[in-house]
Amino acid sequence: MNTAFCTIFAGPRRVARVADSYAASMARQILADDPAARVLVFDEAGRQVDLDFRDEAHESATGAAPPAPAAETRGRGRPKLGVVAREVTLLPRHWDWLNAQPGGASVALRKLVENARRENAESDRRREAREAAYRFLSAIAGDLPGFEEASRALFAGDRARFAENVSGWPGDVAAHARWLAFREGEP
Repeated sequence: MNTAFCTIFAGPRRVARVADSYAASMARQILADDPAARVLVFDEAGRQVDLDFRDEAHESATGAAPPAPAAETRGRGRPKLGVVAREVTLLPRHWDWLNAQPGGASVALRKLVENARRENAESDRRREAREAAYRFLSAIAGDLPGFEEASRALFAGDRARFAENVSGWPGDVAAHARWLAFREGEP
């Protein structure tokens, strides 16, 4: 089982990298120690995590945990197998070709998608890493000098120029951005 991690910043200082299940309690502790701290939490995809402190407030105010969500009841029909039906718009010639494939359109589409995933895995990984770094930088470094130039270097895949543009930034911000973009250094 893979554990998802979050990185917590208090201003420009990286405070911790914790399992996502501990992020809220760690952020609460930071705010308890310094109520004026600007605490930002990011997941491993560079997305800022919005924390909801209401559950803890509810527990302390009432002495009880919030009510659990209602259990889902199973209806008639086939059980859910993880298959999601969605609409795909194709030209008639595309449908003709798909329907002529062994196993029909669904099997052919699954094979096409799997082949594309395999063939594009590395370029997809690089694109996702650049997007993660950009999300992180937009949230925490958008007003720092050289942000635009660093963004251009990031999307150009120019590590040296990127490193040069972030070199004057707070060390933890620059290091985390490099890790997200290029998986260099420690998270």
